[in-house]
Amino acid sequence: MEISPDNIILWQSGIVKLNATILYTWLVMIILVGGSWVVTRQLSVQPKLSRRQHILEIIVDAIADQIRDASRQEPSQFLPFIGTLFIFVATCNLLTLFPIYESPAGSLSTTTALALCVFVAVPLYGIKNRGVGGYLKHFLQPSPFMLPFQLISEVSRTLSLAVRLFGNIMSGSMLVAILLSIVPLLFPMVMRAFGLLIGVIQAYVFAILAMVYIASGMRAQKSS
Repeated sequence: MEISPDNIILWQSGIVKLNATILYTWLVMIILVGGSWVVTRQLSVQPKLSRRQHILEIIVDAIADQIRDASRQEPSQFLPFIGTLFIFVATCNLLTLFPIYESPAGSLSTTTALALCVFVAVPLYGIKNRGVGGYLKHFLQPSPFMLPFQLISEVSRTLSLAVRLFGNIMSGSMLVAILLSIVPLLFPMVMRAFGLLIGVIQAYVFAILAMVYIASGMRAQKSS
């Protein structure tokens, strides 16, 4: 059993490798881009909406409500970024319904890349709302001696975000694989369905933690 899709090499020529993480990440991106194009065609503001527009609005409203609850701010400025994080991770995990598929979220390289996106988003949103000076000032609060600790805090929470998602997805995959090897058919099928639920929950937790980090950074700037 492969612990990470990074270890599944599909093609190699010299030092150039194509592993399952790269292949399935691009597959998820193609599905999301194609699905977005299909769902957003012929959007309407008329009272009679299509079924796919109803579903789209329910998803968008649900994500916006969660952002509002987590940040206590108007969700519109955060919705594209946080919504994309949630939908990407959730899609990666839901596609594990297909036996030959391996979730890219089970790769530490993927979760690190997502965490780095959050790491970059925190100062970008801070600078957007408070300016460069206002954002940098909070690193020196309440004393300039706190600067190293503030920087360590920024890096450590990014690392913890990546490791948390990777560990949860990997442990779920390993549990299903172990049960599949020792129990016949029925129980692993139940566990795979349970794993899909856990995958959606992990996407939700990842997106909410990202929102909390961004919001906490903005609150720290306002209080400084």
